[in-house]
Amino acid sequence: MQTKSLFVSAGHSARDPGAVGNGHTEADIVLAFRDAVCDELDAKGVKYQRDGQRGENLPLRKAVQLASQHDVAVEFHCNAFHAPTATGVETLSADSDKPLGEAICEAISDTLGIANRGAKGEGSGQHSRLAFVSSGGGVIVELFFISNPSDIAAYYTHKRALAQAVARVLIDEVAPPRTGD
Repeated sequence: MQTKSLFVSAGHSARDPGAVGNGHTEADIVLAFRDAVCDELDAKGVKYQRDGQRGENLPLRKAVQLASQHDVAVEFHCNAFHAPTATGVETLSADSDKPLGEAICEAISDTLGIANRGAKGEGSGQHSRLAFVSSGGGVIVELFFISNPSDIAAYYTHKRALAQAVARVLIDEVAPPRTGD
């Protein structure tokens, strides 16, 4: 039984493609990944709202507004760094959402075989300025480094398994397993 509402968002858009690396844009990766996670949620009968229809996302101000109306909100991004060896997953959130952030980090790290950089406060990282955390009450998920060829390769190799793993974490958060029946 679902006990919390869920919002799933893709960072960036055609107007703001975000980071670019290894022939990919952040906007394209996170939009496809958001839709893949939503497919997994649909398959499990979980109710959620997303920032736009399949293949599109809404402007940030609208995503922040929608996120603030839900109990749980996640927005997917990719990290980037000038050194192509930077690797790993991290989340940015308020302290109250760090346990969810850490569970997401563990799922991604385990699935992709990349470093777990951990659940961090909203003031960390390049996406803190987007207001998804402070105004929307959400968790920003930096899936991996788009600037790292190995991270990109791991993502494309394990994309479906990654969507399943992240969806499982979200499902456990909004529809926790019943105990003691």
